[in-house]
Amino acid sequence: MPLFLLNARDKPGALDVRMSNRPAHLDWAKAHADRILMAGPVFADDGETFAGSTFVVEFDSLRDAEAWAAQDPYAKAGLFASVEIMPFKWLLGEGKPSS
Repeated sequence: MPLFLLNARDKPGALDVRMSNRPAHLDWAKAHADRILMAGPVFADDGETFAGSTFVVEFDSLRDAEAWAAQDPYAKAGLFASVEIMPFKWLLGEGKPSS
């Protein structure tokens, strides 16, 4: 199944939106764990301030990945300033799926 890299960046000053939607976001992500190969928050240069979210996911098409991402509680709450989803090929690293 094709892989996709999703990079979403938070709007400046939206920490309250992130934190108030975090439990729903984590529940949503756990409910789709079968599609997620890797996921986690990204941080600003200080290494502490949330700056966004990144996923590597499996879907049949880019369109399916986009539709899935639109259902993220963070996306629905308007947290993200930008979301980029693109085809991804995992070449190296522990956990790499066999192809």
